Amino acid sequence: MKQWKVLSQLVKERVVAVIRGESPEQAEAAATASYRGGIRTLEVTFTVPEAERVIGNLRRQFPEALIGAGTVMDAETARMAISADASFVVSPHPEETIARMCHRYQVPYLPGCMTVKEMVGALEWGCSILKLFPGNAFGPAFLKSLKGPLPQAEFMPTGGVNVENVTDWLQSGAVAVGIGGELFRPAEEGKFEEVERRARELMGRVNTYRKEVGDV
Repeated sequence: MKQWKVLSQLVKERVVAVIRGESPEQAEAAATASYRGGIRTLEVTFTVPEAERVIGNLRRQFPEALIGAGTVMDAETARMAISADASFVVSPHPEETIARMCHRYQVPYLPGCMTVKEMVGALEWGCSILKLFPGNAFGPAFLKSLKGPLPQAEFMPTGGVNVENVTDWLQSGAVAVGIGGELFRPAEEGKFEEVERRARELMGRVNTYRKEVGDV
């Protein structure tokens, strides 16, 4: 899928489930639960053992979903993710070599940024969406303030996003949000039905917001 198509679908879906797990099986079960709850964009972090295999399995299981790679620390790992057919690549930090690798293969790269300098640098590398990380260190008001000097930048806050504040983030200008711990904590105890319930509740809030603003 071309880069612009992936980005368009990611923005349309609004929510990225950030998947971690102590085993490939746990990660796949958590991803499946979130998908059943209505989330159609899944980010498999490279802290998951055999993450590239998990990405491939989920791509085959859910061909209509976006399956990306997260916690990508360097260009070598980015190449592994691309070889596994990852739809997009996310890192906790901005790294130009990752940007070059991803853009060479027309794979969207969402770098984690904290400062305006990092954000401007990532924009100069051609990154279309910036991951505001960690989101809970800033809050929706900070994002709204950023849109003043950087109206051309699009942000996906990750970290601290939950059912209670997801609409606050969207109202502040986020084109999407990444959610991990708040959604997947029950998976640590094998409670995947609870993961599905939380995903459904979250998407209910997001879809209500989309209807209110005419984004359907």
